[in-house]
Order: sequence, then structure tokens, then C-alpha cells
Amino acid sequence: MKTVKFLLAFLLSAICLPLSAQQSSALNLMIEPVNIAGLPGLQSFACGQYNGKWLLIGGRLDGLHRRQPWASFDLEGHNTQLFVVDPINLQTWAANLSTLPQTIQEQLSSTNMEFYQTGNMLYLIGGYGYSATADDHVTYPYLTAVNVEQVIHAIVNNAPLAPHFRQITHSNFAVTGGRLEKLYNTYYLVGGQQFDGRYNPMNGPSFTQQYTNQIRRFTIADNGTTLDITHLTPFTDADNLHRRDYNLLPQVFPDGRPGITAFSGVFQQTQDLPYLNCVNIDTSGYAINNDFSQYLNHYHCATLAVYDSLHNQMHSLFFGGIAQYTIDNTGILVQDANVPFVPTIARVTRNATGEMAEYKLPIEMPGLLGAGAEFIKSENLPEYANHVLKLHLLPTDTVLLGYIVGGIHSSAPNIFWSNEGTESTASAQILKVYRVPENATAVHTLNPQSVNGLQCQVFPNPSEGIFSITFENEKTCNLSLAVYGTDGAVLLEENFQKLKTGKHVLQYTMPENTRGMVILKLKCNGQTYTQKVLIEE
Repeated sequence: MKTVKFLLAFLLSAICLPLSAQQSSALNLMIEPVNIAGLPGLQSFACGQYNGKWLLIGGRLDGLHRRQPWASFDLEGHNTQLFVVDPINLQTWAANLSTLPQTIQEQLSSTNMEFYQTGNMLYLIGGYGYSATADDHVTYPYLTAVNVEQVIHAIVNNAPLAPHFRQITHSNFAVTGGRLEKLYNTYYLVGGQQFDGRYNPMNGPSFTQQYTNQIRRFTIADNGTTLDITHLTPFTDADNLHRRDYNLLPQVFPDGRPGITAFSGVFQQTQDLPYLNCVNIDTSGYAINNDFSQYLNHYHCATLAVYDSLHNQMHSLFFGGIAQYTIDNTGILVQDANVPFVPTIARVTRNATGEMAEYKLPIEMPGLLGAGAEFIKSENLPEYANHVLKLHLLPTDTVLLGYIVGGIHSSAPNIFWSNEGTESTASAQILKVYRVPENATAVHTLNPQSVNGLQCQVFPNPSEGIFSITFENEKTCNLSLAVYGTDGAVLLEENFQKLKTGKHVLQYTMPENTRGMVILKLKCNGQTYTQKVLIEE
């Protein structure tokens, strides 16, 4: 068979949308780049803030990790300094980690730590990097408490650092690529993995990898001297919590309760595809939302949570990063199974009835930016106890919401297999993000695929003519699937009577002489999905 490549463009028709297909929004944004002297490029770092200054810890000084095991996550790319940044006066201070105990030095130079700031205390968990102690790359089994106020003061005044760090060890903390949030007095360490050894994209023998598949819960009793951890019973779900490098945002649920939502992430157990659904977490447990699909931001990126109490709408904003899908200028959802870097800024909105939908904003990131970045909010903005911004209390004129800091800046959407270390960098540019007054022409465009409830995906892409379609139906339905030529001729057709609920995978082989555009239609539960497929030699 000759090699054929599939370019997939999704269309959706005949659906009922919970939210309007196009909206002018009270969340119109403006982005302003700014450079701060002395600030290096950083990605996948941890951060805290106090009195207008930021504390940046760990992360990488280079761009996307290389595919060669000997070059991937090398020692030269470790960030071995602590940085203090004053974004108002555009100043930077730095201090080397070398004066700290060895195990603290090692963890604080790692990448993808989980972190959360409570008051002046920043708690760091896990992280991945080279350990001289272990003479190998490891995921660190530590929780480190950082007194942000005192560390910032010490760095600015060139004072000793060691008194302001404390560290404890527990195997539950050996996690990288997860996220850490807090509900009331309980911390939630969600997802992630323990990755030990040297990265190898061909799954060679140089590493071991184990996803946690868990929501690990614990409390911290911290009197400023000792750390007393109480580990609570975790939630375990190998199907739905098998995700890493995703986004975890604080939420206000429709009934007013605080909660957390885990968005997308990688990889599904049954295929190497991002998750499209989300996981809603509260003090009573967690629930999977398969009625919503997130297509536009799959890996960790800069995010912001904003609640509109006047309309009971929870908005989660995602800035760039990496995703399997983009929306082109005609409004069509386009798939790239290489999961490229994207400039897309999107919001996911949960309305008063709990329905969720994804919207593409009319502005984009100024380049292929956002992956491994953090959003540092402006201090003194009105927010709830769980750090969700109060939209109704924001000024009606232009207001600085915060800053997008660091992340990977890629020179092209897909660089992984050609990456020699120069195709991407860790970004040193800061992006100021403003909320600006409402503009009727600034339309947020609904991604209709996000509300279909079927979690539909096609893989692989590119393909040599054999592709699979995955979807999940919550009700028994009569399903029909057909592939048409542009002349209307039926190339493939199949019907399933009373298809049981659950997740399904259908595999198809196109006739060898098929060339040009074909159209795939799937009907289930009253929904019709039309997918254009372009077959090229």
C-alpha cells in the first residue's frame, strides 16, 4: 500500500448547545510583553510571591527535552539558582543553591515539582532531575517547606538561606508532573508519575515509570519548626487518574462549594492520546465528566480561574501550550496527532446547571508559547479563599490580572523528532495579561465538539490507510457510520443496533484506490458528526 496521510478536520452539526455558539464576554483580554533584565528563561518551575515580589524555584533553563537519552534532561539545563523578581520595578536578584543541604539542593533544581503556597509558606513536592546522591535521574520523595517572605528577604539582602528551608521524606511525595491544590485544610496531590532513570522515547531500558493513578490527600501541621503530615486514604482510579502534565484549577461549583477540576493530560490507558474529559474533585470525592470534551489545551500551561457570581459561571482560562487540536480561521477543528505547540487561548465555562463548554478566544499567544509556564496573579485582586478571582468585584475598566511567566518558546509546532536542542528555548519574556472592557466584536467562539458528550477521537494521524475511531456513549443507541466520496458515493458503511453504553473503538481500512477528500459521518443518540478526511499520497 502506498503511504497515505490523513489530515482530519472536524465538523459538527445537529447538536443542542448548552451555551451560545458565539459570545461576547466579560473576559476580554489583552497581552503586553515585557522584559526584565537578569531574568533567565525558565520552564516547568515552581513559584511563590510575597509583597509584590516573586520567588522562582527549579525548572529547566532549556526548551523541550531532547529525544536522545544522553541529552535529555541534562545537568546543564538544571536551574541551580533561586530568583527573586520585582515585576513593577523590573528588577531581578539571584542566589545559588550551593549553600543549602544536598538533598534540598537536588530537589530545588528539579523540574515539574508540585507546589502550593499557604500564607507565607510554599510547599514543594517531588520533581524530576539528576541526583548526585543517587548518581541517576530520579523523582524526589521529598516535601520541602519554603518561607517565601524570609527567602525573598535573604536573597535581596545576600543573607543566609538555609534557616528558611525544611524538608521531610515520604514515598507518597515521589511524584512529578502532577499538581497540588488545597480544599479547606486538606491538600490534594492529583495524578503525576514516579519516573526514575534517563528519559527514552523508544521505551528503552533506561528508566522505570509508574503513574500514581491517584488523588493523594494529606494534611500539614506546621508550627514553623516541625512538619507533621497526616496521610489520608487516597482515591485510586487507573482509568481516569492515569494522567500527568495536565492542568488542575481551583473552582467554585454551581452550588457554591469550592472544588478542583483536573483538565485533560496524558496518556489514556488504552491509547497514547490525551484525555478529553475532566475530573471534578470536592471534599466528598471525585466525579468524571464525560459530557464535556476539552480539545484545545492538553498539556500543562499557564492558567487562570475566574468566577462570575452574578451569572453563576465558572471560567477557566488556558494560555497556549501543547494540544492535539486547533481551530482554523474558518472555525473548523483540525487534528494533529503529533500534538504540537499551539498559540491558542481558550476558556472552559461551567454554567449554573453544571454544563461545560470550550471557547476559543479572539486573541492568541504571541508565538508558540505557554507550555510549562505559570500564571502569577496580581496581588490584592478580589478572590475567594481557594484563590479563584471574583469577576464581579474586578474594576470595570482595564485591570492587570497578572503575568504569564516562563514556559517553552518553540520555533515550530512539531519539533520533537527534529529537536537538536536549538529548536526551542525556555522563555525569558514576561506577558502582562489585562482584562479590558467588554467589546461586542471580541467574539469567543464555541468549540461545538466540546459539548457532544461522545469524546470522539481518530487515530493514528498521519495514517497509512488504517485508522480507529474512539467514542463513548452514555445511553444505548443505534449507531450508523459511513464514509462518502465527494461525489456522494458510499465508500464504507456500517450500522450497530442497540449499541451498549461504554467506550468503543472502531477500526477501518480505506479502499486502496481512495484518493482526495472523503467525508466520515457518525450518528449516535441524535447527534451527527461529520469529519472531513483528506487522503494524500
